Amino acid sequence: MILLFTDFGTEGPYVGQMKAVLHGFAGTVPVVDLMHDAPAARPKPAAFLLASLLPLMPQDAVILAVVDPGVGGPRAPLVVRLDGRTLVGPDNGLFEPAARRAAEAEWFEITWSPESLSASFHGRDLFAPVAARLASGAAIGGLAVESAAPRIGADWPDDLPEVIYLDRFGNAMTGLRTGTVQKGQDISLKNIDISHARTFTDTTPDSIFWYENSNGLIEIAVNGGSAAKTLGLSIGTPVSFDG
Repeated sequence: MILLFTDFGTEGPYVGQMKAVLHGFAGTVPVVDLMHDAPAARPKPAAFLLASLLPLMPQDAVILAVVDPGVGGPRAPLVVRLDGRTLVGPDNGLFEPAARRAAEAEWFEITWSPESLSASFHGRDLFAPVAARLASGAAIGGLAVESAAPRIGADWPDDLPEVIYLDRFGNAMTGLRTGTVQKGQDISLKNIDISHARTFTDTTPDSIFWYENSNGLIEIAVNGGSAAKTLGLSIGTPVSFDG
């Protein structure tokens, strides 16, 4: 299958155009909308979010990931193979955390180019055709082994101590895996010490707490309310703890 991970949102023609291209090149391959509200134009937090989702994806999946504020610029287009999964998207750090956590990682630069390539929509014109061909088993002649130069994101930490995603309930995912803190340890956010709870029913109404979410990340919530509104959170709000 092909899984879509983008910051496009569901409004407008963008997701529909990409799906039309995928269907044209690989009409029998299922296309799944993993998410279209990744942090907008923010490859760094999006990268840690993608890395947390990847282990739940099928081993033979193709993940078409586009969070690409540098589209049309000098950044390279990539295919990255991680433990059997294939990722297609821009070279802007989006795949770096996932690659570090993989047992095997192979990096390729896409040198193939379509007959018509817009300056602002490589997701539709370049990445979608490549992803579709890979998912349907077709060979891509324009793949070159990437150079040994340092990759974008190579200096990023293994875990990101920031808010990386706010869901519709106002819960705040961080880029920290729960293994980075001791069981029951408090974390600090906006000068507030936040204690751990296993789940919502272990807390009282309006309590602020953190828990291990279904992707293995530290997530901050308010029982019956919105952590984003209560604490004034946004993408990039720092999180700390006594390590």
